[in-house]
Amino acid sequence: MRFALLLSAALFAEDGFKPLFDGKTLDGWFIVNKQGPGFLVRDGSIVCPLDGGQKLMTDKEFANFVFHFEFKLEADSNNGIGIRAPRNGHTSTLGMEIQVLDQSGPKYGPMKLKPEQYHGAIYDVWPARTGFLKKPGEWNAQEIRADGRRITITLNGAIIVDADLDQVREPEVLKKHPGLARKSGHIALLGHQAYAEFRNLRIKELP
Repeated sequence: MRFALLLSAALFAEDGFKPLFDGKTLDGWFIVNKQGPGFLVRDGSIVCPLDGGQKLMTDKEFANFVFHFEFKLEADSNNGIGIRAPRNGHTSTLGMEIQVLDQSGPKYGPMKLKPEQYHGAIYDVWPARTGFLKKPGEWNAQEIRADGRRITITLNGAIIVDADLDQVREPEVLKKHPGLARKSGHIALLGHQAYAEFRNLRIKELP
């Protein structure tokens, strides 16, 4: 097992990826507006318990990057990934929030969501393709690529968002989301008092 972990780490290093989570502690992260127990480390994963959450943010800020991670949800889980996020204020408007959501259950069924609220969407800004999220209780693999004004989201091997932020021109959207203009910021796990697990978080910075 140890050899496999070392081999995986070596492969990530060769690809230019660096771990954001050591599998044991929350070193390199800080929490803002902690709810209940916040976030926990359990069995090699970062866990947002049902009574926990708010913003778990990287100490470091990132501009252009490729971020890989795996996640597992329960029925009706609702979380998010913040990118280019400031420390304070609403990440979904002052930065960007990539939606993390189980939309198969009764609480967030398709008839109750806007296209910009599905899993993988840039929340309230850009819609995501659906049909690629695994069932609650199964692990998913996701990539977030932020390269200048282009944000690409890949879920379980399928591109579900390929957004050119310069194409967002609606005055109301731009007024509500000044974070679309940010060039760098923290990566954040956004817990909304709903259960979620994250593991194998790793990042490669782009020029």
